[in-house]
Amino acid sequence: MIIDSHCHAWARWPYKPEVPDPEQRGRVEQLLHEMDTNEVDQALIVCAQIDENPDNNAYVAEQVTRYPDRLHQIVDLDSVWSETYHTSGAADRLRRMAGDGTIKGFTHYLDRNEDGSWLASEDGLAIFRAAESLGLLASLSCYPHQLREICRVAERFPSVPVLLHHLGHVRADEAPPHEGLKALLAAARCPNIYIKLSGFYYASTLKWNYPYPDVHWLVRAEYEHFGPYRMCWGSDYPVVRLFATYRQALEKFRTHCSFVPDADKRWILGETLSGLLAGVPSGV
Repeated sequence: MIIDSHCHAWARWPYKPEVPDPEQRGRVEQLLHEMDTNEVDQALIVCAQIDENPDNNAYVAEQVTRYPDRLHQIVDLDSVWSETYHTSGAADRLRRMAGDGTIKGFTHYLDRNEDGSWLASEDGLAIFRAAESLGLLASLSCYPHQLREICRVAERFPSVPVLLHHLGHVRADEAPPHEGLKALLAAARCPNIYIKLSGFYYASTLKWNYPYPDVHWLVRAEYEHFGPYRMCWGSDYPVVRLFATYRQALEKFRTHCSFVPDADKRWILGETLSGLLAGVPSGV
């Protein structure tokens, strides 16, 4: 089984430059076509209520209802573009969104210019308390300088899996002594922190340079610290189309990260996430 840990679906294409098919390019049917073509069984759709998509949570909820055996929803909770970003009541908003029992988790995109300490505030902790009681995943877009606070929260809620987007947003061109990478690798001490192997182009010095050889040393370092039981492959579809194809998003890891044994690749490509979705984390 292959499960895509990080993709999106929108009713209206949210990015520049403008595209000739804005009403079609981001729709879930495009995602399912790519999944079928590349033999990907299931996917987590990470909602992002950006630009002309303030109803993205509702749109994805409808699609998950249509394709319950293929798709899982991670709702957008008060991300940086939201009017309710870091305001009181987030935990109650999460409980309302989880009311029908269909969502698998929430995502929260942090402002790059903050230190992440809000997550350890009473309002932030209330979110994780709600996630704990509801059995939800936390899918976070964060940066290395915010990981100290995230680790504090993860340690307080060990039963809440925390999935970090896009290799934890480390950079291949970070100057020695690589403080950002050090902060990410130090987070491996928290057994409920997981890494999404997605968005290699965000780490690369050349976003179009498939299969991103300059990023492989970062992947190797993360693999050696987190191991296959706390790593999940993700495509970042349809955003990946700005830089590569869905097939390349898969093969950049499956084919080109040859330092990972095939048995461990099976965990990273699907078995780790399958366990998390079933409520049985595999971390050791």
